[in-house]
Amino acid sequence: MALVTTTEMFKKAYHGGYAVGAFNVNNMEIVQGITEAAQELKSPVILQASAGARKYAKPEYLMHLVYAAVETCPDIPIAMHLDHGPDFETCKSCIDSGFTSVMIDASSKPFEENIEITKKVVEYAHAHGVVVEAELGTLAGVEDDVVVAEGSSQFTRPEEVEEFADKTGVDSLAIAIGTSHGAYKFKPGTKPELRFDVLEEVVKRLPEFPIVLHGSSSVPQEYVQKINANGGALVDAIGIPEDQLRRAAELAVCKINIDSDLRLGFTAGVRETLAAQPDLFDPRGYCKVARQYVKDIVTHKIVNVLGSDGKA
Repeated sequence: MALVTTTEMFKKAYHGGYAVGAFNVNNMEIVQGITEAAQELKSPVILQASAGARKYAKPEYLMHLVYAAVETCPDIPIAMHLDHGPDFETCKSCIDSGFTSVMIDASSKPFEENIEITKKVVEYAHAHGVVVEAELGTLAGVEDDVVVAEGSSQFTRPEEVEEFADKTGVDSLAIAIGTSHGAYKFKPGTKPELRFDVLEEVVKRLPEFPIVLHGSSSVPQEYVQKINANGGALVDAIGIPEDQLRRAAELAVCKINIDSDLRLGFTAGVRETLAAQPDLFDPRGYCKVARQYVKDIVTHKIVNVLGSDGKA
């Protein structure tokens, strides 16, 4: 099976009351952990790369890792997505190199400028058979080059979504309803509550339209404890409550982005292994454990949060 777009994935997810996981990839072990879990659970999956991941792993290496995953996981649909494309040039580069989906993030721009930039990307992408995600509203937190201070975040304005979708022709829309990027959600004392009133109003205005949630990590406490026990200093908060994410998936949210969970799980595996075997110098040893932790977390997300198991 070749790489696919998210079009059919989202149609099935919308009507099936589940979401497809979009998991960020940075290296071989993370790609393997994600896709092995999805293959075993017969779940559709989206592999996504940020601009930072492309710089780190090099675009050619990253794409061939994904192609290898497609070859070894023939029973599931896999899409390759650009996460937070900052400009037209980055989106074009990804489209030309084989991505089947791109996100143009001009959410920090004024509304009309966001429309103009997004429309330009949509026109190029659609001419090449690629789908486009855009964003309205801004999430607090830090993810690679995306930096939004706490006081600068903005919930999506439902009254803008129809005009935006109509004028841009975008295929899916990321909205801000209380999630946050990176480690911001793990600040002591934070207890995120998603704004379902905003989500429900967006759904009314854009019926049967795929909605996306960014910044939706909710790290199982056991992995936080593993890191803390082996030299880390993470707080105990574990991010967005999973029951809220599941409820969002049962509504119109067809794609949920998951990144921080995987980084923490991978780090937990490395720290735990090296703490137990301080003389170990073979990366195959500690990366093997880290890969398994990524796989375990993805399995948990697919079954308990996304509800996408058996939907391939």
